[in-house]
Amino acid sequence: MAGGVGGGVSPLGPAPPMWYHRDLSRAAAEELLARAGRDGSFLVRDSESVNGAYALCVLFQKHVHTYRILPDEEGFLAVQTSQGVQPKRFKTLPELVSLYLQPSQGLVTTLLYAVDREETAVSDDRDYSDGEDEKPPLPPRSASTSTPPGPDTPTDSAPAANGLSTISHEYLKGSYALDLEAVKQGACSLPHLNKTLVASCKRLNGEVDKVLSGLEILSKVFDQQSAFMVSKMIQQSVNQGGDQELENLVTKLAILKDLLSSIEKKALKALQDMSLSSPCSPPPLSMRHSKAIPVQAFEVKLDVYLAELTKIGKSQKYTLSVDVEGGRLVVMKKVKDSQEDWTTFTHDKIRQLIKSQRVQNKLGIVFEKEKDKSQRKDFIFASAKKREAFCQLLQLMKNKHSNQDEPDMISIFIGTWNMGSVPSPKSVASWVLCRGLGKTLDEMTVTIPHDLYVFGSQENSVCDREWVESLRAMLKEQTELDYKPIAAQTLWSIKIAVLVKPEHENRISHVGMSSVKTGIANTLGNKGAVGVSFMFNGTSFGFVNCHLTSGNEKIARRNQNYLDILRLLSLGDKQLSSFDISLRFTHLFWLGDLNYRLDMDIQEILNYINRKEFDPLLKVDQLNLEREKNKVFLRFAEEEISFPPTYRYERGSRDTYVWQKQKATGMRTNVPSWCDRILWKSYPETHIVCNSYGCTDDIVTSDHSPVFATFEVGVTSQFVSKKGLPKSSEQAYIEFESIEAIVKTASRTKFFIEFYSTCLEEFKKSYENDSQSSDNINFLRVGWSNKQLTTLKPLLSEIEYLQDQHLLLTVKSLDGYESYGECVLALKSMIGSTAQQFHTYLSHRGEETGNIRGSMRVRVPSERMGTRERLYEWISVDKDETGGPKGKSTLVSRVGHEYVKSVHSTLNPTYWSFKFWEPKQDAPDGDPSISKNSYNNPAYYILEGVPNQSAAALSPELLPSPTSTNPQVAKAPAPSAGARTKPSYVGSGHSHSRRPMTGTLNRPPPDFPPPPLPKGALEMVAETPFPKSRPLYPDLAEVRIPAASPAPPLALGEGFRRGGGGGGVGPGALDDQSCSVLQMAKTLSESEFPGQPPRAPSAPPLRGQPMGIGLEASRTFPPRNPIPESIAEDMPEEALWGSSSSSLSVGESSVGEWLQRLGLERYEQGLLHNGWDDLEFLSDITEEDLEEAGVLDPAHKRILLESLRQQQPQQQQK
Repeated sequence: MAGGVGGGVSPLGPAPPMWYHRDLSRAAAEELLARAGRDGSFLVRDSESVNGAYALCVLFQKHVHTYRILPDEEGFLAVQTSQGVQPKRFKTLPELVSLYLQPSQGLVTTLLYAVDREETAVSDDRDYSDGEDEKPPLPPRSASTSTPPGPDTPTDSAPAANGLSTISHEYLKGSYALDLEAVKQGACSLPHLNKTLVASCKRLNGEVDKVLSGLEILSKVFDQQSAFMVSKMIQQSVNQGGDQELENLVTKLAILKDLLSSIEKKALKALQDMSLSSPCSPPPLSMRHSKAIPVQAFEVKLDVYLAELTKIGKSQKYTLSVDVEGGRLVVMKKVKDSQEDWTTFTHDKIRQLIKSQRVQNKLGIVFEKEKDKSQRKDFIFASAKKREAFCQLLQLMKNKHSNQDEPDMISIFIGTWNMGSVPSPKSVASWVLCRGLGKTLDEMTVTIPHDLYVFGSQENSVCDREWVESLRAMLKEQTELDYKPIAAQTLWSIKIAVLVKPEHENRISHVGMSSVKTGIANTLGNKGAVGVSFMFNGTSFGFVNCHLTSGNEKIARRNQNYLDILRLLSLGDKQLSSFDISLRFTHLFWLGDLNYRLDMDIQEILNYINRKEFDPLLKVDQLNLEREKNKVFLRFAEEEISFPPTYRYERGSRDTYVWQKQKATGMRTNVPSWCDRILWKSYPETHIVCNSYGCTDDIVTSDHSPVFATFEVGVTSQFVSKKGLPKSSEQAYIEFESIEAIVKTASRTKFFIEFYSTCLEEFKKSYENDSQSSDNINFLRVGWSNKQLTTLKPLLSEIEYLQDQHLLLTVKSLDGYESYGECVLALKSMIGSTAQQFHTYLSHRGEETGNIRGSMRVRVPSERMGTRERLYEWISVDKDETGGPKGKSTLVSRVGHEYVKSVHSTLNPTYWSFKFWEPKQDAPDGDPSISKNSYNNPAYYILEGVPNQSAAALSPELLPSPTSTNPQVAKAPAPSAGARTKPSYVGSGHSHSRRPMTGTLNRPPPDFPPPPLPKGALEMVAETPFPKSRPLYPDLAEVRIPAASPAPPLALGEGFRRGGGGGGVGPGALDDQSCSVLQMAKTLSESEFPGQPPRAPSAPPLRGQPMGIGLEASRTFPPRNPIPESIAEDMPEEALWGSSSSSLSVGESSVGEWLQRLGLERYEQGLLHNGWDDLEFLSDITEEDLEEAGVLDPAHKRILLESLRQQQPQQQQK
């Protein structure tokens, strides 16, 4: 609740009025007023920009006007006025509002209709635990603890709970007058004050005694004189009391001060004397290195093309031996008569590792043969896991023998486990070694220590210190290293602990900890979250461990838990208070028992689990469904789930799920579910790769299985310029040519932008926007020209420093100084002499609120351009080879160095997307009558997913890999005749939620789809698969919001088919070829809002399913300068989805549809994983290939091969 008023009067009066909505968000307030729909409707909420202030929101002519109500020094409230206008002051909010209920008081309209808050019933919040207990468990003795304590750690108790504060108030109210009277009568002491101080310091007295007792032993060893005084003081304190108790405390504090300041010097001298008279002892365990990594050998085959086989005969077998400690790679091959030929390469002669995107177990190695000459050899490993293990070992070798003082990359282990309120077993080694089910590490690398270990637990009944010490002991047993705890935070039985390698301890700084309660009425800590944040050199990390509301049906409550945690968890840089925690850190990891369940009949769930078919279950996973609607975890990523549900097992076994429990209120059902999850969100253009994600199968004390994940994360150093501070002529600049934003709001105020970055000395502000327009009530377009935007001067001007920096932007209103959306931009892509364009989404309080685009450049002086290759850039992903074996995917990938260069030379298409709402469909044929758009706002369609017409233009690392199966994927209808579609795994909107990219850079989130191809490209696509170059984006000035003219409702789900067939909007309906998003928004809004009852949620939106509007209507922004080369020129022929000349025509357009017709869709993932993702090449598949793809049933193999044979004549006729 907002701050109080002087004199002890509550600013809300005796009771909070119903029009006061507490901490309601700005967006939610606008929704409530829009729902009210009458001019003069109003409400009051807490200000988002100033603590203790309020915001008065008024609806007038369909626009929301916001007035700030600020308290002054005396606590009186007043509406903020223009400069020079005398404000009217009030003691309480009701008094203030009562004045403006009268006409002509200076507001845009008189306050007429109060919009009351909706009271939530407490009875619905009876969330105690996962159905195990009837009442919430009692909190531990210390409800919230943190180790070690941080200076900014928030406390859960109010200041009034402090004993000194309470007793002092009592003295000032009562005994103070008695002492004053005594002094007037000539007294020389203050007995009542003395008594107050003794009572206040009672706990301090006891603590001092404990400390002195503990130091007594050390004193006897190193400082005999102090030891005598300590013993004497402890003895005296037993019998002392009364008036001398306070004096005795002061004496003890003085002795403690002297003892602490002298004992270390005396102890050092004593130990030095001992060392001279005794032989050298081995170093303590904490100083030893981890056990040496043994030499590891990998059996591989040299990959050769068909033309080369005639020269060298059969493909030869090789052995690659990696000596991490010695810094050598030995390449050995067998020759005739069992002789061996080998070549040794030192770590500095291995120039690059190149992963094949198409063949998951193939790796290219570039060796330095002579000066400036190199040779590349491609090897085929036994499996993709073996290839990853080899790469990890070579990275370790490079890092170990690097001449860099600071690391470029670290490895992080993250584990989450609901312990079920029982102690853990003696050994949980499988958890920290990532052994079990799902995506696990190879045995060759499983014992290599990680740099950071993060353990999150829920329902953990073990005390804090014992828990942390048990983790340290376990890590020491596995790694022989003494890991250092840098932070531990607890909220009741929710705990998080972070431990770091000893060598990194001094690289950790700015440690912060916090907790948020989300239990009953947000006051109980049985549910909630704990968080830890810190800097690792120059990279910021955040970790959140949560336990959300349980119960199959409480999805909305869980969503609200998440939003409360996002908003209230106090972590990271305090300067970034305008941003929620998802934007405060370079890398944010969110783990815990999220408690989202599966929406499916229990027997069906059990059948799928028994068959190890997880894809149908992931499609009904509540977390995936809510993320698909953008309701939670906006733009977070999660590795593909390939392990069974981790809850609810029978304790003592992992063979049986227990899904029913008899309760006093009846039978409770807890279906098996993936409650325990690990997600993450990283800044764009950073390096992060998830190497494992799974659960254990041998820890059975709880009804949950522990979950683990490991990450390879790029980090930056605390940069120190070798050239000193830049002169004015050497200063780097960040310059903006223009910025334009579209924000979701009914307000029509003016806006400004604030810029934050660690590379800036302080945050900077723009001037107010100089252009503003809208033809839709719910959206506003605002623009800033160059003269309104300030030039930013970074602290350092080296390109090596700037390419690791990011810029945070927040769009704020002039009327309330509240944020309407925030975003983050990477400077790396913006460095250059010419301006680069950017485009990304805006979000606020976990909700997507608009998008922002513009043109900027980062100018770096030539003398500061020197840089170096990062360790994670040493491994790149290859463009797919052209001479590889037939039957494999041939999508072109842009990753590694090639992709980085393309960012500078052309516009990055992944930055440009206007997002359309995709219709939810239950019926297979896309019946428009069931296509609804009411997620949480009648105008929420603008940013909720997009038809991915040009998905093939994206590099594969930005798309789900062939092994990925999105839980939200539904089969699209068959394309129009002659059209060709890619398999269903080429998804749209939120594909990254299922499979994060595996390239060397964390590009803009993969759910940024590319823009639709220009109209011209669509017209030419039938003529040639490679259209000539055309400008892809229009000028910023050309983009306009279409007029809100009456238009018939769009037939959602019809038209807009891939291949550009029929179904478009007729001529004249949308003749504006620029941005038709707001026209879409208006039409959808009119078709549903206001006046229609809320619709029940239906199926999730289709992935890759286009909207029912004409293709021309979805054109987005062309650029200022033509792109040198067309995106289509980088794509293979089959990637052009509009091509009508495709040779593929076997009855279906994708492998998935073919398998579905045969009733064998379960094999889709295996075939795609092995590269059989194109029906054109399936005619070459053999029985062995099918077995490798997981088709082991002889009958199924016969069905598949017979189907392909029948289709061959049809293909030949084509």
